[in-house]
Amino acid sequence: MMSEADAAGRLAEPGLDLGATPAPHGAAYRVLARKYRPATFEDLIGQEAMVRTLSNAFEAGRIPQAWILTGVRGVGKTTTARILARGLNYELPDGSIHAPTIHMPVQGVHCAAVMESRHIDVLEMDAASHNGVDDIRQINDAVRYAPVSARYKVYILDEVHMLSNQAFNALLKTLEEPPPHAKFIFATTEIREVPITVLSRCQRFDLRRVESDRLVSHLEGILAKEKIAAEPEALALIARAAEGSVRDSLSLLDQAISHAAGSVRADDVRQMLGLADHSRIIELFDALMRGDIARALGELRDQYDSGADPLIVLTELAAFTHFVTRVKIVPAVAEDRALAEIERKRGREFAAGLSMRVLSRTWQMLLKGIAEVKEAARPIAAAEMVLVRIAYAADLPSPEEVIRSLGEAPERPAAAPGRPPLPNPPPLAGEGRVGARASARQALAPSATPPMRDPVSRSAEAPAAAPLPTFARFSDLIAFVGAQRDLQLRAILERDVRLVRFEDGRLEIALEPSASKALVGDLGQRLAALTGRRWMVAVSAEAGEPTMRSQLDARREEFKRGIQADPVVQRVLARFPGAEIVAVRRPEPEAPPPVVAVDGDELPPEMPIDDGWSAFGVHGRPDDVDDDL
Repeated sequence: MMSEADAAGRLAEPGLDLGATPAPHGAAYRVLARKYRPATFEDLIGQEAMVRTLSNAFEAGRIPQAWILTGVRGVGKTTTARILARGLNYELPDGSIHAPTIHMPVQGVHCAAVMESRHIDVLEMDAASHNGVDDIRQINDAVRYAPVSARYKVYILDEVHMLSNQAFNALLKTLEEPPPHAKFIFATTEIREVPITVLSRCQRFDLRRVESDRLVSHLEGILAKEKIAAEPEALALIARAAEGSVRDSLSLLDQAISHAAGSVRADDVRQMLGLADHSRIIELFDALMRGDIARALGELRDQYDSGADPLIVLTELAAFTHFVTRVKIVPAVAEDRALAEIERKRGREFAAGLSMRVLSRTWQMLLKGIAEVKEAARPIAAAEMVLVRIAYAADLPSPEEVIRSLGEAPERPAAAPGRPPLPNPPPLAGEGRVGARASARQALAPSATPPMRDPVSRSAEAPAAAPLPTFARFSDLIAFVGAQRDLQLRAILERDVRLVRFEDGRLEIALEPSASKALVGDLGQRLAALTGRRWMVAVSAEAGEPTMRSQLDARREEFKRGIQADPVVQRVLARFPGAEIVAVRRPEPEAPPPVVAVDGDELPPEMPIDDGWSAFGVHGRPDDVDDDL
């Protein structure tokens, strides 16, 4: 045994006095993701539902034999598994704790070893590198033995979806009926690849992504402990880039501190992440929505010369388009603390001035353009072409405007300054599709000057105005709505409306319990828009007739019951027990008319036909779209 003097002499030797000799610069540094790793359930952020469930289960003594934790990378699956193992084996030196608990105010006997993954009774295995049946066989052999010092023997399998099918099968019996002293905790990012036989034996917890404002608050608390200043916008950029992952946000914060060599600034973070200035992204979006292609291309080229990646520019542009769309639907989204002030302010302005059609079209074009830039040999050229398409699409008419223009006569565009007026186009050889193509092509062509109308030629060639439609029955109105291709309104009239009284221009109805109460006002406006005349729609206290859909279903069932009562059919059903009538079809004639199926059935031959348009596609035209889709 070494004496105290000898020990003092040994410690005095150079390089052995670990307390006196300073460690090399940076050798003892621990990254923020490990330094501030949660050690208790109270330290977990954004997982309140899981903590509440575990708390109630521990207090009631309803502790299952296995848990499975799933979620994206960096949300705390492995950390939660270690905390859970710590709570299962939490003990104090005085022996005052005799059962599992989630309340661990002080460090217990096994806590340090469990959190450092070196406890003899808490076995942590990486299933990505130990995914064979032999590895699971070792667990099956060792699980029978009682724990050495802890209360439970806990097995933590990280990335459990990497196990082979044979390994999963070998684990099933032990997982279903483990010894009372054994608990299993699985963690995975691919929950869909875990067999359902394993999932059914575990309690599943889906760890949520952490919201950006929670991440910003978490980062502010860590910076306060580290005594490092940071701009709020810089933390917002880090939280947004982390995409809900706490570990990613801490890693980016660690990198930003090193990059800035002091206070964390937004410009430094933006440069570190390779992001373009968000205010410049907003200016680029503004130029595109105004159709100013020269300004948009100049802004993109300036950002490219400053070091911005064209792919990231388009990605940020798509993200801002998505943000404006969300603000238009839910204005409270603009109050997110993680967003910059200019983003919140301009987002409200764009949401108020742009239609949903324009935003959706811009999103689709950006989504396709991002894929093109990824595959292009010259990304900047591909990005410029994407911006050209978006800027020119800002002047295009909507599909509704194009459809309305199909019925109008061709218009003569105005002559450009300094040029003679264009001659009138030659007369078309026929009507119909040729004229429709010409009108659509003229409506879709972008032009700097609005087209001029020729009142003389239009008055001479325009046909007389068509008379307004009249309706004698409710079914006639439904047929007219179907002819106008308004499938949604047609479905509402047939499914949600019970007729009480009908007059031409007046509709008295009762609503189905599932129908919206705001349907009445919208119904009158939509009927007026389709028919060109005013409609009075009133809700009656009377029950009214059954809906058109109910009447159709009743006639179909009555017809099927009549067929089923036929003696020949009765003998067939008796000959094949368990058989049932699925559909009734008539023998096909030499030239059968087209018949469209209704929910797997076809129209009975004796069923009365009111018109050729039904919201259920029973006897509609072959190219009708089934609204049930």
